[in-house]
Amino acid sequence: MRILIVKLGAIGDVVHTLPAIAALRAHLPEAHLAWAVERGGAARLLAGTPVVDEVIELNLRGWRRSLTNQETQVEIRQAMYRLRQQSFDLSLDFQGLLKSAMVARLARVPRRIGFCRAALREPAAAFLMNELVEVDDRQHIIKKHLQLVGHLGVPFPERYDFPIALDPADRAFAEHALARSGGQYAILNPGGGWPTKLWSPVGFGTIADRLWQEFGIHSFITSGPGEEELAQQVVEASRSGHAERLDSNLKQFLALAAQARLFLGGDTGPMHLAAAAGTPIVSIFGPTAARRNGPFDDADLVIERFDLDCRTDCYRRSCSHTSCMLIPVDAVWQGVTKRLKGEHIGRPNLPIVS
Repeated sequence: MRILIVKLGAIGDVVHTLPAIAALRAHLPEAHLAWAVERGGAARLLAGTPVVDEVIELNLRGWRRSLTNQETQVEIRQAMYRLRQQSFDLSLDFQGLLKSAMVARLARVPRRIGFCRAALREPAAAFLMNELVEVDDRQHIIKKHLQLVGHLGVPFPERYDFPIALDPADRAFAEHALARSGGQYAILNPGGGWPTKLWSPVGFGTIADRLWQEFGIHSFITSGPGEEELAQQVVEASRSGHAERLDSNLKQFLALAAQARLFLGGDTGPMHLAAAAGTPIVSIFGPTAARRNGPFDDADLVIERFDLDCRTDCYRRSCSHTSCMLIPVDAVWQGVTKRLKGEHIGRPNLPIVS
């Protein structure tokens, strides 16, 4: 059986899909699994994973910017031709968008499986699929993805697996950071992709100082592309001298997170990678839903406001007030203290990183 997996990007999307693909591989060890993904960071994260046979990189963002360009049109036709030549038996669309459904349709996959209309991010995508799976869209996205592969008879796993391949250089990067920190460190990630997901850089700097003063924990300040200035603001807001910027690629970050005492940040790719690594997490949520996108270990903590009606299914990338992110430093620090002291313990950490 030849299966086309469609989950095009971003980092968190790929991380949240991996447990379903790991379960699918365990259930169908002889199947040929190919993952269609947007070119860039998400594709690099999948490089070397043992649960898929090939990673098919598509330049959808680039194509959209130059659709009228003749070279782009030729590139699109060639990419779709290569997909059709694979003669996939079925596709699994974990994205729920028109563009993801179109990939499987243009690849002429005869059996195109996706979420039921109510659980699609773009309901019109249902017209491009021929098998729709009923799922509970109120639960965590990882469980939603597992329900999709459950349509093929894949049993629900006892634990979530995140088979991301790390090489010795990635692990050496983390070991070097551990040595530089004096033996223990926290990761503070002030970025968020959307302006509405950002908490105060001064708040992060204050937390870094308290981590050092009360626990002797050094803080590494991480950032994604375009967030370097934000990370530097956190360093400048800290007064202890124990907040240090640290640049890494995605796999280096995963290795770094696996040895961290704590991750503090918002709903963004690094938080999802930290969850995959089993890092203790305190996450600050604003416009997005923690029940759907948050850390999935019951021992982790989410700091959010419940006194705002506008937060319900907000998902806005811009806002005139961003009141949901006006969270006092003391509220965040209380969560950090509880997580470090193990005062909020539910089930043990579930994930495995290969």
